[in-house]
Amino acid sequence: MNRILGFRSRLVGGGVAIALMIGLVACGGPPKWVKQGSGAFNEKDSKAFYGVGSVVGVRNEPLAWDTAENRARAEIAKTFETYTGYLMRDFASSTTAGDFTKNTEEQSVERAIKTVTTATLSGVRPIERYKDEKTNTYYVLTKLNLEEMKNNLEQAKELNAQVRDYVKKNADKLFDRLEKEEDKRAPK
Repeated sequence: MNRILGFRSRLVGGGVAIALMIGLVACGGPPKWVKQGSGAFNEKDSKAFYGVGSVVGVRNEPLAWDTAENRARAEIAKTFETYTGYLMRDFASSTTAGDFTKNTEEQSVERAIKTVTTATLSGVRPIERYKDEKTNTYYVLTKLNLEEMKNNLEQAKELNAQVRDYVKKNADKLFDRLEKEEDKRAPK
């Protein structure tokens, strides 16, 4: 009888251990925000802009975290203002000489894109960090709360009154427009 009870307790104990291991494996992987990426999101009565930055292959850990954080801040800045210059040159030619059975064709296509973002943002804070141990990739999530941004704009002395009032008035409209654009692009 004791043998049967000992076997049962080992069986139950082993089952519990296996269940815990499966649970831990299922919980692994990157947090949701890593896959979701940057953007403007509503969060419980709070509107905010989020930036996700990452870096891979940097061995100096403090440098890697700083780089990922700076890239996350740049992601938020790109939400507000980005200048993109685009140039495409396309050349095609066909030459025939003499009897029209021999010809030469040429084609050349060139494309150049330049993207520049410059913005001063107050109140952007890192709120989460994650390191993917398998790929040695560092991720940082930053947040700019819309209400905090409006308050900071009110306190900013560099901006003249007209610009400050325009930004405050249109901040909600900008957020709503960004949210609509992101909804259009969301996977369905």
